[in-house]
Amino acid sequence: MTRLRWGILSTADIGLTKVIPGMRRAQRCEVLAIASRDGGRARAAADAHGIARAYDSYEALLADPDVDAVYIPLPNHLHATWAIAAARAGKHVLCEKPLAMTASEAQEIVDACRASRVLLMEAFMYRLHPSWVAARELLASGRIGRLRSVDSWFSYYNDDPANIRNIRATGGGALYDIGCYSVNLSRMLFGGEPDRVSAGIVRDPASGVDILTSGVLEFGDGVASFTCSTRVEPDQRVDIYGSSGRISIEIPFNIPPDRPTHLSVVAGGDPPVAPGVERMEFAAADPYGVEADAFAAAVLDGLPVPVSPEDAVANLRVIERLFAAGTGG
Repeated sequence: MTRLRWGILSTADIGLTKVIPGMRRAQRCEVLAIASRDGGRARAAADAHGIARAYDSYEALLADPDVDAVYIPLPNHLHATWAIAAARAGKHVLCEKPLAMTASEAQEIVDACRASRVLLMEAFMYRLHPSWVAARELLASGRIGRLRSVDSWFSYYNDDPANIRNIRATGGGALYDIGCYSVNLSRMLFGGEPDRVSAGIVRDPASGVDILTSGVLEFGDGVASFTCSTRVEPDQRVDIYGSSGRISIEIPFNIPPDRPTHLSVVAGGDPPVAPGVERMEFAAADPYGVEADAFAAAVLDGLPVPVSPEDAVANLRVIERLFAAGTGG
């Protein structure tokens, strides 16, 4: 096997507009098949994206012996069912975040994949992008001194009651959808799990989903804070504060695949009026293509996945703690 042959479970928008184009840019991937419960939708998506095989059920795709791995962009409440089914069918699994609705569900997926000897990874594509690789290297090198604080923001506006992000039963809400990024990056940068968490949560009175959530994660003598919202002007940023400097990532999450990206290292000079600033530029790189190639390398070369599946379980444990701590959580 020289290329990883993918099957896509669902015609979800993120798959059609972001992940499949990224996989097609990847060096060692082929998108072989796509499935939908509606055969017409599957065929239309296959035709539009040059995919050879279209199936009118997820079971039929999982039965295809030529599919090596599946990507799952289904609604959150369906992740566990179909990730476990894929594992039992012998398919490697790349699943959208969050991996499941609860940490215990996520552990069931991990156990099923381990039992079937297939690889599993949660699809936090941002982690593998060159800008984030550089940010972690700068932090590890001591460029900004000792890590003390991480501050992040992620928001967009969506008040459509029919959208799955606004349906509580399907795993909607800001924390599951985008706050999970802030939890993930905070744990990644501090290299561990928070000792204490606190949160403030505002819920939509009709749907019950959280529409504005802020959290504080305490890591020893360091603190990560974040806000996420589905009812605020679209914005995103991450600032990493050290004892002697700061790293600011301009587009930390929805990283554009077709243009250079940047981060700034602020250290020295005469802050706050005239701080020393170095702006670093990174060549265009599709984060979904980078993710797909990294997963393919793990499968094809027998390497561990870049992010362990246990990390997905740990991320959900923190999310559960935040919900429990938040007002009205």
